[in-house]
Amino acid sequence: MDSLDPKNSSTLTPSGSETSHSTFNFTRQFSDNQKPSSPIVDVKPIEFWAMGPRKEIVQPLRRSQTPPDRYFDKLEPGLYSNKSSSEDVDLLTDDEILLRYQLGMLHFSTQYDLMNGHLGVRVIEARDLPPPLSCDGTRLDMAHSNPYVKMSLLPDHKNSRQTGVKRKTQNPVFEERFTFEMPFLEAQRRTLLLSVVDFDKFSRHCVIGKVALPLSDVDLVKGGHWWRALVPSSQNEVELGELLLSFTYLPSAGRLNVDIIRAKQLLQTDMCQGSDPFVKVQLVSGLKLVKTKKTSCMRGTIDPFYNESFSFRVLLEDLREVSLVFTVYGHNMKSSNDFVGRIVIGQFSTGPPEMSHWRRLLASQRTPVEQWHSLRSRPECDRVSPASLEVT
Repeated sequence: MDSLDPKNSSTLTPSGSETSHSTFNFTRQFSDNQKPSSPIVDVKPIEFWAMGPRKEIVQPLRRSQTPPDRYFDKLEPGLYSNKSSSEDVDLLTDDEILLRYQLGMLHFSTQYDLMNGHLGVRVIEARDLPPPLSCDGTRLDMAHSNPYVKMSLLPDHKNSRQTGVKRKTQNPVFEERFTFEMPFLEAQRRTLLLSVVDFDKFSRHCVIGKVALPLSDVDLVKGGHWWRALVPSSQNEVELGELLLSFTYLPSAGRLNVDIIRAKQLLQTDMCQGSDPFVKVQLVSGLKLVKTKKTSCMRGTIDPFYNESFSFRVLLEDLREVSLVFTVYGHNMKSSNDFVGRIVIGQFSTGPPEMSHWRRLLASQRTPVEQWHSLRSRPECDRVSPASLEVT
């Protein structure tokens, strides 16, 4: 039979161009007779199915374009805002800064004296300072600030200076002059930082705003006057200050030698007369006060140099059980001395830096170990160190 002829059966094999031609003829034959059969029915569902998923994929994407009501609540606007960046502030004019922050303006001048080799800074006045934002129960008048200006030369805050405090005013007039002894080339590499601070006798002083002037951007020899808008400071509160200490232990003599070298950037405690700081050092053995000594009082400075040494009798077997309490006060002739800050070093240290200094002393006897320490508030010391509670 013809259907069993191998030559005819080759047209039914599913391969090659002959297969495609044969399949086309097969489909065309049934289409011309208008008698659809299963091969044609199979083609249409395939075409319909191929279009379906495209609609189902596109449609959900259109519906998801509108985010849920609380979608944006998860975003943190601060991460996408550049208002607080220093680059953004540098691009603003003084009028734009004043409009944005509304912290007032500061009037000052600078000039370098080539004959005497010093930089002169004159703090003239401030205007439109904002009133205090928070209320302390011990303060009766919260309608006005008690401003003063604190200045230093960056990057190392060298030779800090500050004006007197002007009582209850948002438009203080200072008219004070200050000098910084340094070579001209060094002065050009510095940045003058002026911070307007609100004095508060009963708590940490609050920074109202600041002005930073790179001295390389101005003609120091000619000098000049500037009105500059205050910008916010990243440091909302003035730090209490820092203290440089050195310890030496002599085991053969059983003596603990303490050197109080200097302090810097101390908090001003007297509104009228400036600061007259001194340091009290107290030896506590266990929880018992053993000995109290103090430095001399340095008049009218927040960066005092002491270079005073004290010696305490401490046996080697007792060394790990003692604590040294350092408290900085501002001398006050009219009432009790004003507390500035405190640290405890020893068995009951007030923090990791203090404990690190003490461990270095224990590990290197007969060798002086020196370190700067940031002062802490009285409540903070009392909370973490039992030795702080044993002293006055």
